[in-house]
Amino acid sequence: MRLFLALLPPSEALAEVDAAIGPVRAEWPGLRWIDPALWHVTLVFLGEVPDRVLPDLHVRLARAASRHRPATLSFAGSGAFPSPAHGRVFWTGLGDGPSLKGLADSLAAGARRAGAMKKDPTRFHPHLTLARSRDGVDLWPLVRATSTFSGRSWEAKAVHLMRSHLGPHVRYEPVEAYSLGRRD
Repeated sequence: MRLFLALLPPSEALAEVDAAIGPVRAEWPGLRWIDPALWHVTLVFLGEVPDRVLPDLHVRLARAASRHRPATLSFAGSGAFPSPAHGRVFWTGLGDGPSLKGLADSLAAGARRAGAMKKDPTRFHPHLTLARSRDGVDLWPLVRATSTFSGRSWEAKAVHLMRSHLGPHVRYEPVEAYSLGRRD
């Protein structure tokens, strides 16, 4: 199974993002805009995970999540990876301080101990991916046009283990949810 760990923001917060980028979408027809139904905040990408590690993975992820408090977050600003001048990914950021980095690190450590990850994850930068480009394009005008966006606060209360189904119609399937801040 192809898996990742994510936060699923509430529909009200996502609607604000959608309204903020709506006016500029038509000006960027060369970008592949992500369907808002697929929007999520990836904490850790696990990749292909063998079924045999799932029982231990669930235990370790639940334990890691329980060690972190729910987080109050908000979407703000915009940017591009690897840079606005050569953008392949256009995103809006998440203001959170160190809380999401610590959570992502704990989840990745639990996944590695369960045998679900072979290598260290890439450097974590919390964001919501809005659009992609196959070729790096100059996204500075788009980043400038959306840089002042600031959404309402929302609370992340759980981490979700998600399964990716790739193909012509990408879809994500929730596998499990792990509560933040609660030990069972």
